[in-house]
Amino acid sequence: MLTREQVKEYDDIGLIVIPSLFNVHEIEQMRQCFDALESMSADMEETGLRNGSQFVLGRKDGEQVIKRVVWAGGSQPYLLSIGADPRLTVPAAQLLGSTSIEQLLSQAHFKRPNDGVIFGWHQDIQHRDKGNGTWTDVNGCGSFVQTLIALDDMSADSGPLQFIPGSGSWGRVDFGDHDYDLPNPVTKIPPQFHDAHIVTLIAKAGDVLMFGPYAAHASYENTSSMYRRVFINGYAYPGANNRKYPGDGAGRTITVDDILADPPVTSGPVKHT
Repeated sequence: MLTREQVKEYDDIGLIVIPSLFNVHEIEQMRQCFDALESMSADMEETGLRNGSQFVLGRKDGEQVIKRVVWAGGSQPYLLSIGADPRLTVPAAQLLGSTSIEQLLSQAHFKRPNDGVIFGWHQDIQHRDKGNGTWTDVNGCGSFVQTLIALDDMSADSGPLQFIPGSGSWGRVDFGDHDYDLPNPVTKIPPQFHDAHIVTLIAKAGDVLMFGPYAAHASYENTSSMYRRVFINGYAYPGANNRKYPGDGAGRTITVDDILADPPVTSGPVKHT
């Protein structure tokens, strides 16, 4: 359970960091799953579904690039179990104000050294709400919580997450037309936000970041000699999502029994679904 102070930090700043939430043994098991995903992708020529996981691939200087693996838990049962772990699901349910949540994301990001993978400035709402009725903000607070587990230390040169404190209160903002799957995605903060205070998050392996769908964030190329892997799990308020995500089992519903037994401290009333 998150403390009142953590909930307030999430509401005010838009992001919270929970240090050492997963131990060394668990992180090593997750890394082994990432190794298996990397091996699975080795002979793939293009983006596609394999063993229940969607591999989004590209190329740089003739070499394969893994941009991300969507629903990584589809082929890696241990990653799927982490996505249902109470250390993630209880806080997510608490922040969403619901006793059940829908897991939309089980995503592996590799950021191998100098692979050119960049995520320009954006809000996650633009990936949830594609228009035409694909998304409804059911709880009035964004209806989505993103969690990010660092599997490697994030250093200043390994493509760490950058974040604008307070941006969670902006609502949806136009960050320009960019597509991560194009060769040259937008990599700079839009001009109207040049004066914003940008924070670079230097996280340790085992740390967990949690943020909402309006938090403005980015990450640039890993120019270090080490991997910068993160495991992302994203949870929605039931009924918010109205589209099918790729991967076997994506969009599963998780009921959080702890929430039922002990109503959470939230910024609003708990909504039982």
